[in-house]
Amino acid sequence: MKKHTIAVLVNDQPGVLQRVSGLFGRRGFNIESITVGTSEEPGLSRMVIVTTGDDHTLEQVTKQLYKLIDVIKVIDLSANPMVGRELALIKVNAEPSSRPEILGVVDTFRAAVVDIGTSTLVVQVVGDTDKIDAMVELLKPYGIRELSRTGVTAMIRGNAR
Repeated sequence: MKKHTIAVLVNDQPGVLQRVSGLFGRRGFNIESITVGTSEEPGLSRMVIVTTGDDHTLEQVTKQLYKLIDVIKVIDLSANPMVGRELALIKVNAEPSSRPEILGVVDTFRAAVVDIGTSTLVVQVVGDTDKIDAMVELLKPYGIRELSRTGVTAMIRGNAR
C-alpha cells in the first residue's frame, strides 16, 4: 500500500465536498486527510486528498472522480516531485519550570509559540507530516491538551502545472 496525494479541481458549489468524500466512502477508499480552498481560477476550488492504496486503487478513484459533474481535473501529485505541507496547533501543558525545555523543542523544529497561558503554550508548527508527527511525539511527555492539524496541502515542484 502506497500513499497517494491527489489534487482535484472542482466547481465552487455547495455539496461538492460531500459528493467527493461520499464517493470515497461508497467505494471503500479511506481519506487520510483532505484540504479544500479557493484556487487561482475564480469559481473553482482545489481539494488536496491523501489516500492509501495501490496504483489500481488510484486509477479507480480517478475514474470515479471524473464521473462527478463538478470535477474539472484530477492530478496525482505524488507521481511528481511535490511540495507538501501541513500545519498543526498544539496546546501543551507548560508550567514555568518546564517552559525552557519546551521552547528548546519549538526552536529546534523552527516552530512558533502563538499563545501563552498561565500553564499552557500553543505551538504552531508547519512542515511535512513526518515533522509534525515528530514534534507531537516530543511534546507528549509534557502533556498535550489539544491538537489540531490541517491535513496536507501540496503542489508539484518547479514549473510544471
